[in-house]
Amino acid sequence: MRPEALTSSPSLEMDHTINLEVAAGHFAQPLYRFAYGLTRNEAEAWNLTQQTFLSLAQHGRRLRGSDELQGWLFTTLRREFWRLARRQSRYPEVAFPPGPHDAGIDEPVTGRDARAVLEALDAVEPAYREALQLFYLAGLSCREIAQALEVPLGTAVSRLARGKEQLRARLIPLAAPTSPNRDPEYTDFLARPNLD
Repeated sequence: MRPEALTSSPSLEMDHTINLEVAAGHFAQPLYRFAYGLTRNEAEAWNLTQQTFLSLAQHGRRLRGSDELQGWLFTTLRREFWRLARRQSRYPEVAFPPGPHDAGIDEPVTGRDARAVLEALDAVEPAYREALQLFYLAGLSCREIAQALEVPLGTAVSRLARGKEQLRARLIPLAAPTSPNRDPEYTDFLARPNLD
């Protein structure tokens, strides 16, 4: 989608307000996938996504143009996630035992080895995990990842490469030819060459 399609007024002289409905339609799924990658919980991921759009509605007029909207949204979501994580560490929630109505809620990903991939991703160091999630789950380029994480481009590329190394080290045993779980998608997934 062209950035100018997200603005309400086409003229550069006029006030560029972000069309919230168009932005939500375009970015809701990528933001949700990124939030789910951070939280591993559907409800929390949707809450983070909604909170991000609430922030856009409240503060979107501060954006100078729709060119920076994608980076702003992902950065806002990431900051909100870390704000909530700090709050939860200070005020932990009491977990109730799972009931029969809870079965399958945390399983939106399908596939034979999806659980192994998610566990391997969880084992990657947090700084590298964020870069991997933005790249694979949100589909951002290295430049957009750098903007979302508020780091230089070289740092984003480095985090992505190191995260791939850590992920590969955890997934290669699953892709061994003698393993019954061998799936060629693992090696294709890890060998994705295009970084930008």
